[in-house]
Amino acid sequence: MKSVHNTELDESVIDWPVHMQRALDIACNVIAANPNPRVGCVITNNNTVVAEGWHIAAGHPHAEAMALGSAQAAVAGGTAFVSLEPCNHLGRTGPCSEALIEAGISTVVIAMNDPNPRVAGQGVRRLEEAGIEVFQLKDFELPAQRINPGFITRHQTGRPFVRMKLAMSMDGRTALSNGESKWITGAAARADVQKLRAASSAIVTGSGTVLADDPRLNVRVEEMDLSEAQLISNEESLKIQPLKVILDSNLRTPETARILQSGKTIIFTASADSTSQFATANDVEVRNCSNDADPNASGVELHSVLESLAAEFECNDVLLEAGPTLCGSFLKADLVDELVLYVAPKLLGSDAKALLNLTGIESMDDALDFSITELCQIGEDIKVVLRPQKV
Repeated sequence: MKSVHNTELDESVIDWPVHMQRALDIACNVIAANPNPRVGCVITNNNTVVAEGWHIAAGHPHAEAMALGSAQAAVAGGTAFVSLEPCNHLGRTGPCSEALIEAGISTVVIAMNDPNPRVAGQGVRRLEEAGIEVFQLKDFELPAQRINPGFITRHQTGRPFVRMKLAMSMDGRTALSNGESKWITGAAARADVQKLRAASSAIVTGSGTVLADDPRLNVRVEEMDLSEAQLISNEESLKIQPLKVILDSNLRTPETARILQSGKTIIFTASADSTSQFATANDVEVRNCSNDADPNASGVELHSVLESLAAEFECNDVLLEAGPTLCGSFLKADLVDELVLYVAPKLLGSDAKALLNLTGIESMDDALDFSITELCQIGEDIKVVLRPQKV
C-alpha cells in the first residue's frame, strides 16, 4: 500500500480528495452501526461517480457491498474510495475485499487502516494479492478516526469510548436544593442528547439517579429533530435501543424502575445479596463487579465494568448520564474520553446542587485540565465538547 498526502497527487488523480471527503460525509450521516464502525464508500469510473454506499447497521451489507449493489454504471476498472480499510473476514456478511475483487475494481483508496485485529491490514493485503492498487490518503486519516472513536478505542484499549454528558446552569449547578431539575436546558439541547444516546452502544447511570429521577434513558426518535433523509438513512439502527447499564453497589434499584422497562439492562453490583427482586423483571441481568484487588474497597470496579461492556457486549461508545458522585468517580479514575457539557443561561444560586463531587483538589496543579474541541450555541443553550488533557 502506498501512503500519499494530497499535495503529492498528480493531475490525473487530483479529484481523489473530493471523493474521499464524500465517503467520509456519507459515513457521518449514519448515527450508529454498533458494534460495527460507520463507513462510507464512493466508486468512480472514467472520472464519474457511479455508486455510493454506507453501512446501515450490523447484519446489513457493508458500505462497499451497498455501493456495488447500487451502481448505476459499470464499476469494472473503477476506483473505490472507502473511509475504512475493507474487511477480509466472514462475519454476518461476506468479505468486502472479495466483493471489490469480484467486481473488477482496479484501485482502492482508503482513509485509514482498520484497528480490528480480524482485519488490521489483511484487507489491504488481499486486495494487493489480487492485483488491485491500494493507496491511503494520509490527510484523511485523522478525520476518519474521528468518525469512529468508540470502535477504535475498543479494539486498541479493550474498553469503550466513554462520553460524559452534563447539563448545568451558568453557576455550575444541576438542580435546585429540593432536587428539581426539569428543565435546566431547552428543547434543542435535549434533542441533541437524544442523538448522543442513539449514537451510543450503552447508556450508563448510577442507582442514585435511578432512585432520584426514575429516568427511562431510552432513545426517543420523535424528539431528535431529524430530517426525512436522516430518518431513512438510520431507519434500521434507530430500531435498536442502547444497552442500559446501572452501577448499583448495594442493589437499591427497584424492580419498578422505568429504566428496566425498555430494552436489555445490566446491573453491576458489589453486593453479594440475592438478586431475586429482579426475577420477574423483563430482560434484566445482575452481575457482581466488586473490587477483587482491594477487598476493603466499596462500590463497583469501574475498569472491570468497561472491560466487560467491550468484551462481552461489543460496546463501542458509552454515554455516561449520572449524578455528581459517579461522574466524579469516572473522572478521578481517568476513564472519561470526552465531556459534553450543556450550559443554560440560568443562575440557580449557591443552595443548588453542584455539577460534580470532586475532592482532593488542593492546588492548581491538581486541577483536571481539558481542551475544547467544539463550542456552539444550540437553541438558547451553549454546548461545549471537551477532551481531557492527558498527563
